[in-house]
Amino acid sequence: MKKKSFKNDIVYSTGNNIVEETEVQSVETPEPQYQLLYIEIDRKQRRGKSVTVITNFKGNSDDLKNLGKLLKSKCGVGGTTKNGQIEIQGDVREKVILELEKIGFKTKKKGG
Repeated sequence: MKKKSFKNDIVYSTGNNIVEETEVQSVETPEPQYQLLYIEIDRKQRRGKSVTVITNFKGNSDDLKNLGKLLKSKCGVGGTTKNGQIEIQGDVREKVILELEKIGFKTKKKGG
């Protein structure tokens, strides 16, 4: 049996507490040449495994996810995008820097 969805149903109210739909503000992503991304290697609390972390991305989460997907496919590894940063499995810092600079981002190594 199919579940009934109430998302598209119209609800009428006679009360004075009418809540209008507000437009969600979307953050515009600046052009790549105006962003400086930090690339670092993280091994803490990962049982000795290395992870390349890209931080300081300005923009909306969809663009962050798309950039993460592109980097993961170019490096041939897995990873995730969470908390406003991209995590790529393994020590692939040099590949990530080359790919980001091809796109037009400014990059800077962070850490040792």
